[in-house]
Amino acid sequence: MIEIDGSYGEGGGQILRTAVSLSALTMKAVRITKIRAGRSKPGLKRQHIAGIEVTGKIVDAKIKGLTVGSTAVEFIPNDRKGGTISYDVGTAGSISLVLQAALLPAILSHEPISFSLKGGTDVKWSPPVDYMRDVFAHTLKHLGPRIEVLQKKRGHYPRGGGEVVCDVTPVRNVNFLEAVQFGGLSKIGGISHCVRLPSHIAERQAAAAEDVILRHLNIKAEIVRESYHKGNDPHLGPGSGIVIWAESEHGIRMGMDALGERGKSAESVGTEAASQLVEEVSSGMAIDSHLCDMLMPYLAIASGNSRIGVTKVTSHLVTNIWAVERILGAEIELDGRIGEPGTVLVKGVGLSL
Repeated sequence: MIEIDGSYGEGGGQILRTAVSLSALTMKAVRITKIRAGRSKPGLKRQHIAGIEVTGKIVDAKIKGLTVGSTAVEFIPNDRKGGTISYDVGTAGSISLVLQAALLPAILSHEPISFSLKGGTDVKWSPPVDYMRDVFAHTLKHLGPRIEVLQKKRGHYPRGGGEVVCDVTPVRNVNFLEAVQFGGLSKIGGISHCVRLPSHIAERQAAAAEDVILRHLNIKAEIVRESYHKGNDPHLGPGSGIVIWAESEHGIRMGMDALGERGKSAESVGTEAASQLVEEVSSGMAIDSHLCDMLMPYLAIASGNSRIGVTKVTSHLVTNIWAVERILGAEIELDGRIGEPGTVLVKGVGLSL
């Protein structure tokens, strides 16, 4: 059984998700200890349990220690499964973080898998589902896997209630990726939404973002406005947010997002996301600071060596590199310091099913 120190590096939920995901992919048992040891409330939260349980369904896993507050988990894969997997987080826990854990083993499954998930779609400290669809899944197409994400209903903190269907078409192996420089800017898209709120909020978020993009990148952004008329809004609670992405001449995308909150103007939300995107694009590198760590497990199992340029080296990236090397034995070379642009060379192990 592979032993993983859950307090290593960033020491949050990510190392837990990566360990369980790679365990399900390789069918090798793993034990994670000291889970979130440095946090004010250590151990598992409900959304961590959700990710582990959904991933466990893919491989009929035997799981020990799966209770709120637990600081140690054993994940023992048994048999690969396919079909439809349904799960309700029961809170505004992030659907995107559940998918982060479950998608990796799903793309090398023996048969198609469909996830039907309920929970939070736009919540703090996690990528919105719009980002997962329009940036993450878009990038994975360059590696081979096809992931179709349908957001049927949004879910904001604290009530949740979001609904997402994610269909995965498996592949036999993953392609390597060469994406160091972003290259010429082709277009900028996005989606600005509000639910259970006046429609002008989505409009103002989008307009503010478009203004920043035009002034700094000299290109007109195409941001979709999404809002609902009173009486025709199926969502459980109010919320707003924006996700915007830049696409290069090579078809590579990077994205940024911002959430609305009480006391924060719609203009501030749009400006925040757009300013972050301008900063990332201006680095000249191809892969944004949120996407880089998420890609590590996929590049590590690829057939061939991948080289990517990251807009900003993060502690999440460093932590995920360590976990991937520990479980897969892949060789990964990071050139760059935290907080600065860098490059990553990943020597893929060529895993296939």
